Order: sequence, then structure tokens, then C-alpha cells
Amino acid sequence: MERHPRRWLILIVLCLSTLVLVIDNMVLTVAVPHVAEDLKASAQDIQWIIESYMLVFAGLLLTAGSLSDKFGRRRVMIIGLAAFGAASVLATWAGSPEQLILARVLMGVGGALIMPSTLSILITVFDDEERPKAIAAWSAVAMVGLVGGPVLGGALIAQFWWGSVFLINIPIAFLAIIAALILMPESKGPWRKADPVGMVLSIVGMAALVWTINELPKGGLGHASTVVSLAVAVVGLVSFVIWETRVESPMVPLTLFRNKIFTGASFSLVLLTFANGGLMLVLTQYLQYVLDYTPVQTGLAFTPLAVATLAFNGVGAGLIPKTGNRPIAVVGLLLIASGFATLSTLSIGDGWGPLITAMVLMGAGSGLAMPAVMSALMGAVPEEHAGVGSALNDTIQQAGAALGVAVLGAVLSGTYTSSMPGSAPETAKKSIVDALAVVAQTKDSSLLDTVHQAFTDAMSASFLAGAGGVVGAAVLALFLIKGGKAAPAAEGAEAGAEQAASAPDVAGAGAVEASH
Repeated sequence: MERHPRRWLILIVLCLSTLVLVIDNMVLTVAVPHVAEDLKASAQDIQWIIESYMLVFAGLLLTAGSLSDKFGRRRVMIIGLAAFGAASVLATWAGSPEQLILARVLMGVGGALIMPSTLSILITVFDDEERPKAIAAWSAVAMVGLVGGPVLGGALIAQFWWGSVFLINIPIAFLAIIAALILMPESKGPWRKADPVGMVLSIVGMAALVWTINELPKGGLGHASTVVSLAVAVVGLVSFVIWETRVESPMVPLTLFRNKIFTGASFSLVLLTFANGGLMLVLTQYLQYVLDYTPVQTGLAFTPLAVATLAFNGVGAGLIPKTGNRPIAVVGLLLIASGFATLSTLSIGDGWGPLITAMVLMGAGSGLAMPAVMSALMGAVPEEHAGVGSALNDTIQQAGAALGVAVLGAVLSGTYTSSMPGSAPETAKKSIVDALAVVAQTKDSSLLDTVHQAFTDAMSASFLAGAGGVVGAAVLALFLIKGGKAAPAAEGAEAGAEQAASAPDVAGAGAVEASH
């Protein structure tokens, strides 16, 4: 393909668009206590402020990716940026929990339109040789936002007020829109019939799945609402798969999963984001509740992870054209697993050494693995379905991260409770938050030591489970992401030819990233 003369400037715009989403989600974690106090928000209000975005974002991803292929990827991204910026204005000046929840819903709509378009534009602007470098830069910016978000949010709240964490979205979105209009070419897939049934089923199924995963740790299947949402998720997603295999013009051509590279990369991403989702949940609690870090200090503690990721992003991007995706992906995933294993050895009183070692290992592994796995996955997607392919990538990562939070959160909770002695107050056995509240009331220092030890033991169990998931991802990458340096492109062409033969009425195929 002919290289676009402004492709690196376009990459800056795509990185800006991604950065605004990642920073927004991370700064909100710092702002929640201030929002609750200022808006008199209840615990349920706070839950909806956080989860409403995730539900809408996850539910709309596949539909947004399909719309970008049909109506233009640049156009859909610009609409998403405009919606996200407008919703940020509403969030900045929200005077009640209900207004903030509405703003978060609208931000979820904007985010769902932005995210698939960024990666799909990237793979249409960059050829196979330069794509790993572009994906490495794109994912590195996301890591910067992940780590820098809480630090920036803490600084803004200290100087201004909680609404400033949303205010920063507006100039970034405005700049990205102007740059997109000036620099970006429009691209879209060949015309095909709309798939409204598939859109509805994907929205209902994914939103119900994310809701179920979020609610499951709180009360298990004992709550009727959780059982209902699980049933809706299963029926919706199964119906979606059946419909997509039978409809004349599917929104997501599921024949992509016949491609071993695509399947291997997809499930490797699920297991990797499963582990990483749990990492953020568990380690931030350890830093804040056991080591007594502030949210800003917690964000700074992830700096070694970010620096190592940035450094090895460049290393991996340089090696992939010479070695192919598979060896870099496998080595990177094994490094991440070793980082999780190192974290599982943490004990109370450990200095910075083990924590920094684990962070560097995980950062180096992420810098190598993520560009390789995503390059393999997107290289197996025909260009005409780049939008829905990017959306499927995003959906896979959303589902994996949500599962990680739920499953590793359950491991953490269950192990913590079982590690607490029988003599401890029943309230203190429920969670470390409840236990610290008991300690604050009773001033019992021995109970505090017990709680810290129980949580550390539970954290070790969670990180060992995370390490197991990443080793599983490495095994899948080893056996399914096959081929040499030209494998992604060749396999992608093979997938397109295979789909043309098996489904001549479909103009190609397609398939799929954060978090909160």
C-alpha cells in the first residue's frame, strides 16, 4: 500500500483521541470522594456514575465499529469526540448526581464512537512494516494516561475543584477534531446492508454481560437482578452469534475466528487483560490500605511500569519486522507472568525492591507483548472491516478486564475472609475497608496487623491466579500465532480469501481495547 505522507501527524491525532478517554477514566477514581461530598451522592449514585459509562461504552463498541466502516471512520471519530467534549462540559458543571450520571452516559456514547475509529484509521494509514511501531506508540500513550491520570487528577483537585478533571477533556477533544479535519483522509468499507438486529443483540448482550460481571462479586447469584442480567447476557450474546452466522450481511463476520492467528491473538488478549484488570484493582488497594499511600502516590508508584512499557514498546516495535509477532508476544507474556509471580511474594515490611522489580518486568513484557498481539490480530483483519475489527479488539479487552476485576476480586475477597482468624470481629472479615473502619473505632493495633497480613496473603493468591492467566495467553500465542515475519499479512489475505469463498455475499470480514 502507498504510505500516507502525513501518517505520523495522523498518529498524533489518534493518540490524542485515545489519551482523552484513558485519562478521563483514571482521573475519576481520584475525584469520587470529592464528588460524593459535594453532590451529596449516595453509594448507589457513585456506582452509577462509574458503571453507566462502562455499560454504554461496552454495549456500543461493536455497533460503533460497524457504523465507522459503513459511514466513514474519520466522520464517526469526529462525532464521538464532539459528543465526548459536550458531555464533559455537562459533567464539569453537574449540580446533582443525576446530571453527572447523564453526562457519563453521553461520554460512554462518545467513547464508543472514538475508540474503534482510532485503531481502524491507524491500520488503514500504516502498512504492515510500520504498523507495529504505530501500534506501539498508540498503546504507549494509553499507558501514560493510565499512570498519569490519577496524578493529574490529584493535582487538579488540589488546586481547583472536582469538575476540573472533566474540564481538561474539552481542549483535547477540540484540538483532536481540528487536527482530524485538516490532516486525516476519510476511509470506509464497501457498502453493505445494515444489520439492526445484530446491533440490538450486541448492545443488549454486552451491556448485560458487563453489568453481571460488575454485580457478581457483590452478592453472587443470590440476587435476583444478577440472575436476570446473566440470563439476558447469555441469551443476547448467543442469539447474536446465531444471527450473525445466518444473516446475509452480518455486522461482525464471525468467520474471522477460522483464522488461527486471529483466534490466538484474541484469546491471548482476553487472558492478558483479565490479569491486568485484576492488577489495578488489587495492587491499588494494597498500596492505599496496607502501605497507606494517597491516590496521587499510588499513581506515582506505577511510574516504573509506565517507563518500562514505553522503553520496551520501542524495542518490540523494532524487533517485530525481523522476528515476526509470535516470539515477541510469547517472550513479552512470560515477562508479565514473572512480574505477577514476583508480586505474589510481597510481604508486609518489604521495601521498594520487589515492587519495582515486578513493575519493570510487567512493563517490559507489556511493551513487547501488546504491540505484537494487537499487530497479529489486526493484521488478520481485511482492511474493509477495519472498524468492526478494531471494535472487536476493544470489546475483547473490555470483557477480559471486567472478568479480571470480577474473578480476581472474588479470589481476593474469598482468600481475605478465610485468612482472618475466627476471633476477629465478623464485620472485619468482610473486606479490608470494613476492617479498617473497625480498627478506626477500636484503635486495636493488633487487629490492624492481622488485617494487613490477611490482605497481603489474599493479594498473593490473586496475583498467582493472574500469572496463570498470562502463562495461558503465552501458550495460546505460541501455538496459534504461527508463521514468520510475513505471517500477519499472509494470514490476513488468506482469511479474506477464505471468507470470500465461504460467504460470497459478505464483502470481507472483521473483528477488536481500557478501563476504567
